[in-house]
Amino acid sequence: MHADLSYGEALYQAIDQCMAEDSGVFVYGLGVDDPKGHYGTTKDLHVRYGAHRCFDTPLSEDAMTGLGVGAALAGLRPIHVHQRMDFLLLCMNQLVNMAAKYAYISAGRLKVPFVERACIGRSWGQGAQHSQSLYAMLMHVPGLKVVAPTTPHDAKGCMIAAIRDDNPVIVVEHRMLYATRGLVPKAAFTLPFGEARILEPGSDVTIVAVSHMVVEALRARAHLAKVGISAEVIDPVSLMPLDIPTIAASASRTGHLLVVDNDWLPCGASAEIITRVIEETQGRAAIHVARMGFAEAPCPTTKPLESAFYPNDRTIAAKVYAMLRPDHSKWQPDGGEAPEITAFRGPF
Repeated sequence: MHADLSYGEALYQAIDQCMAEDSGVFVYGLGVDDPKGHYGTTKDLHVRYGAHRCFDTPLSEDAMTGLGVGAALAGLRPIHVHQRMDFLLLCMNQLVNMAAKYAYISAGRLKVPFVERACIGRSWGQGAQHSQSLYAMLMHVPGLKVVAPTTPHDAKGCMIAAIRDDNPVIVVEHRMLYATRGLVPKAAFTLPFGEARILEPGSDVTIVAVSHMVVEALRARAHLAKVGISAEVIDPVSLMPLDIPTIAASASRTGHLLVVDNDWLPCGASAEIITRVIEETQGRAAIHVARMGFAEAPCPTTKPLESAFYPNDRTIAAKVYAMLRPDHSKWQPDGGEAPEITAFRGPF
């Protein structure tokens, strides 16, 4: 049985089902018990399960992360909610030197089943200190798992897998995705980490996109089809571990690979994906590679600057067209702002 759910509803259902099956699961963070419940993902969980299992926290990210790490070491399964990923920077010692290391330094005797939910994304004037992604920093650290699901189906499956995992998991959620809808199994299920998803098949170019850029890449695919270009769109879903074999097999077949990241390019997920694909296919396939991501500047606040800063369906389509038809004149499809960006009205 499946239900038509929004991304936010799918996350809520995942957390609710895990809290119902395991009394050790609890949710905490800024605003998790307010009337809107962080885009609806924690709405009324404090009523359903009590204030000891869903509660607001002080503005002290480092201390609250330490609380979660300690609770996980004690056998509970905490879910820490960050309204903005930017402020995970205040928790890096707890995540990098504590949570990620305990299993290793204890030879597996200690477990840290700890979920950090981190919201990223643009719009509504979020600005330079509230729009960053930063997941590449966390991909760099052994002991941390990082997932960035795009569809409601994958959001539920990844969240349940993260909660049940005995290791710390960072779940990256883009605020432009919370209202997107899709079919989701009603029963609890898990999505294995390290398995990419081919969302649409294609023969001319492989587009690998991260988080909300998947939505833009699918729109770009439709533009490209009108000019005779067949694009395969892949969502990695899991950023660490990464499913490089699936991506490499697709790129080897199409001969072209474009990685569209939801972050800056230097030392980022796009660099890691392309490097590992080249390593995987070296001597067996000649692949034309390119990448797109944030402009090399702090994240802007205004709509006009945002439009220039972030890739979109039209700029992605134009990039692919230039890759495949370098001898042709420049082309970019017509279009306007994405509907989810236009409809966005606030950060909660």
